[in-house]
Amino acid sequence: MCRVVDLRQAVLAKNDVAAQVLRAELTARGTTVVNLLSSPGSGKTALLERELLLARERGVAVAALTADLATENDAVRLARSGVPVKQVLTDGLCHLEAAMLGRHLDGWLPEDTRLLFVENVGNLVCPAGYDLGESLRVVLASVTEGEDKPLKYPTAFGLAQLVVVTKTDIARAVEFDEAAFRANVEQVNPGVEVVLTSARAGDGLGVLLDRALAAGSGAGTHTPVMARQQHGHGHGHGHEHDHDHGHERDHDHGHDEGGHDHEHEHPHVHTVAQTR
Repeated sequence: MCRVVDLRQAVLAKNDVAAQVLRAELTARGTTVVNLLSSPGSGKTALLERELLLARERGVAVAALTADLATENDAVRLARSGVPVKQVLTDGLCHLEAAMLGRHLDGWLPEDTRLLFVENVGNLVCPAGYDLGESLRVVLASVTEGEDKPLKYPTAFGLAQLVVVTKTDIARAVEFDEAAFRANVEQVNPGVEVVLTSARAGDGLGVLLDRALAAGSGAGTHTPVMARQQHGHGHGHGHEHDHDHGHERDHDHGHDEGGHDHEHEHPHVHTVAQTR
């Protein structure tokens, strides 16, 4: 068991180094990365599509990379916004990693990109421990998922710099208790902003874009207590390395920097997505 924990800590430490390098490279070229985490079915693709459209209307150079275990459905949807979109198929790997992201951005991401939204694999366990070189980490939860979601997934919510509630247009129908949800978020991540949104009704539309632009312009972002406790500094990108991430696959399955056996790129979606 100790060897497994040591291996996971080593993998996460290696990922943190890669994330720092990627963050520095992207920051130097003026690109801000936003890492979006949520459970499957949270509505993040629907919200992201609206935000991409809004960014394009505002003249913001934006792109999106979306990761799934299978299908290119989300990339096809996001490509309707007319911005560059790339699909990464992980073939069962339950999270993205910094080195993996860097390889997929190389030669694809337009040089003038101001914002890059990364739609992580739908999962609140595996992706929580992996810094992707982001400047803003966002966790989304729909009103249908229950008010105790933050307590069930304390690492994902505890390291978030912004929490977004989706599908608020049906909050009353599902008897969503906003006060209870906010209290639970506050318990694991004191002081983090909670934003209410509805992609269908348009409520809260643009707040995510505004926060991303603010992060890119150097405005201070929320520093989670969990990150400060773990690393003793305030950059907000620290992640816990001492817990069992419950990965669907063990870590010695493909963390070779030279190439990842579990990632694929669908040429058709890639070509269509880059057509403005």
